[in-house]
Amino acid sequence: MNIDPLTARHLSHFLAAEQRRGRLPSVAAGIVRDGALAWSDAIGTVDGRADGGRSDTDTQYRMGSITKTFVAVAVLRLRDAGRLDLNDRFEAHVPGSRLGGATIAQLLSHDAGVQAETNGPWWERTPGGDWESLAASQVVQRFRAGRRFHYSNVGFGALGELVARAHGADWFDVIRRDLLEPLGMLRTTTRPSGKAGQGLAVHPFADVLLPEPEHDAGAMAPAGQLWTTIEDLARWAVFAGGDTGDVLAKDTLAEMYEPHVVNDNPGLPWTVAHGLGWQVWNIDGTRYAGHGGSMPGFLAGLRVDTSTGDGVVVMANATSGMGLVAPELLKAFVEREPRPVEPWHAQGDADVLDVVGMWHWGPSVTVAKVVGEHLVLGEPGQGRGSRFAVAGRDEWVGLDGYYTGEPLRLVRRPDGTVSHLDLASFRFTRTPYDPSADIPGGVDEAGWR
Repeated sequence: MNIDPLTARHLSHFLAAEQRRGRLPSVAAGIVRDGALAWSDAIGTVDGRADGGRSDTDTQYRMGSITKTFVAVAVLRLRDAGRLDLNDRFEAHVPGSRLGGATIAQLLSHDAGVQAETNGPWWERTPGGDWESLAASQVVQRFRAGRRFHYSNVGFGALGELVARAHGADWFDVIRRDLLEPLGMLRTTTRPSGKAGQGLAVHPFADVLLPEPEHDAGAMAPAGQLWTTIEDLARWAVFAGGDTGDVLAKDTLAEMYEPHVVNDNPGLPWTVAHGLGWQVWNIDGTRYAGHGGSMPGFLAGLRVDTSTGDGVVVMANATSGMGLVAPELLKAFVEREPRPVEPWHAQGDADVLDVVGMWHWGPSVTVAKVVGEHLVLGEPGQGRGSRFAVAGRDEWVGLDGYYTGEPLRLVRRPDGTVSHLDLASFRFTRTPYDPSADIPGGVDEAGWR
C-alpha cells in the first residue's frame, strides 16, 4: 500500500531520533497493513562504525525470543493434527527429565514453574549442548505448575525437543519446512547468513563498542536463536495479524492469543499476559499480540493489533537501549494513517426481528441487537454482556465474557411465535417473569403486587 509521504517522513525521523537517543549501532523497522509492508527503514551501520556497511531491510539480526512464537506454532500444529493434547504431561512425549510433570500448555504459557535459565554458564553467551546434557544438568520446576507466571527459556528448550521428537527431525528443519518456506521467509536462519549485523554492546559511559559472541545454543536454541530480516519478520507479523495461509487455522491462532497467565508485578497494574507462546497486551481496550526478543548484541520486537492486523517489527544490533520504539512507531502510524471508514448499508434479515429488542432476565432489563454478523446481548465488557455467533436456526453460541462457549436458543411456541430466550438455562422473557414462558421454579400465582 502507499502511505502519505509525510507519514513515512515522520516514521523515519522518529526511528533516526531513537537510534541516536538509544545509541544503537543500527536499527531497522517495518509497519505492516493489509498483508504487506506499508513502510520500512533502517538507520546506522552493521558494525556501528560511521564508515561501515549501511543496514537495510535485508540485513539479518537475531530475533531472540520471538523464536519462541515459531516453536509454539509448531506445537499447535501437532495438536491440530491429533498428535498431542495440550493437557498432556511433557514426560508423555519427552521422558527422562525433571520437567515431566508440567503440561504442554503450561510450558507454552510460562506457568509450568520451570526455572528461567540453565544451571551452567550464561547460555546466551556460551555454546550449548544437546537435550540429554541439558536434562542431565537437573533443570527443575521452581514453582508448582499452574501457580504463577514465571518466564522460562528452559521451558522452550524443552518444547523444541518435543517438536524434534514428534517429527524425527531437528527442530529448525521442522520450522523451516512447515512455517518458513510456505510463508516465503527464506532469510530466516539459525546462524547469520549473508548480510548480517554484528552483535554489539555499547559502553554506558563512552561511545565505544564491544562485539558480543555468537554461537550455536544447542538444546536452548528454540528459546532465542533465530536470525531474520525486517522483510521476513514483517511476513511473520502479517501471519500474526491473521493471514495464516495454509500454515495454521485462524481459530488456532486466536486460541493462542487467549490470555492464560498475567505477568503480575506487585504494585503495578498489569497490561501484559501470556497466551500459548505469544505475549498479549491489553492497552486502553485494544488487544495486541506479539513478542519481544533480546540476546547479547541484539534487540527485537513484534506487535500486531489483533483486531485490524496492523503491526510493527523492529530489530537492532545492541544489547540495550531500544526502549519503546515498536509500540510508539505503530501508534504514530495508526494516528496518521487511519483505516478508511466503511459506509453503512442495510443488509439485515427481517427474521432477526424475533430476537432483537428488549428482554428481561427476572426483573433486569437487557437489550438484544444485531451488530455486523453477531447477535449482541447487553453491552460486551459490562456485566454479562456478550456477543454471539450463529450456530443454526434460532441458535447462537457465546463468543466472549461470561457466556463464552455457552448456547443461546430462541424458543418458539407450537404456533411459531416467540416464547423466550434460553441462555445456558437462564430464561429471558419479553416481560419480567412472564408466567407463560416456563420460568424455572414457577411464578407466584398472585403475580406482581
